Amino acid sequence: REFYDVMLDDTDRLMQTIEQVLRTGQAGRESGHRERVDLRALADECAALTRTRRHLTEAQLRLLPLGPDDALPEAMGDPAELRGAILNLLDNAVKYSGDAVHVQVYAALVGDWAVVRVTDQGAGLAPGESERIFKRFYRVPGSLTQRIKGTGLGLFIVHSTAKHHGGRAYAESAGIGRGTTFTLELPAVRAV
Repeated sequence: REFYDVMLDDTDRLMQTIEQVLRTGQAGRESGHRERVDLRALADECAALTRTRRHLTEAQLRLLPLGPDDALPEAMGDPAELRGAILNLLDNAVKYSGDAVHVQVYAALVGDWAVVRVTDQGAGLAPGESERIFKRFYRVPGSLTQRIKGTGLGLFIVHSTAKHHGGRAYAESAGIGRGTTFTLELPAVRAV
């Protein structure tokens, strides 16, 4: 059973890598499929999938509740591309959290933007790294990235997806060891 679980984990990781390489090859091309997407429901779906893949509890990875004045974040986009972007943000947050995973996901309408924010309390970023991490194949130098598997494509895909949808993706960190917040902002579609 243990050997079987290891094989399944390796197969999942390989499939994710293949999907990332394929998405990277499509980066820069306009997707023909666009529909109204509830980013909150999509973030909830991605959080549930990440919990299952990474064997996490809801306390370790949770979607923050909407406040009484928060509206649902809806955007026009390709659901598969947006799902891939959110899964990449969650995967990074979990991977770089270390042993004590505590990731929070916030999805709401903020002004004219449909926003998904993923916050971890993990490795954090050194000053100047928050823009470089979105470049293709870039990985933050250091011993931590040598221990953590990755291709350097995930955040590039997030950035490309945001750009294709007329939005942006960015990262904020108070420094090394102080966690990171990744934000995906897309133009909001207002309820009619």
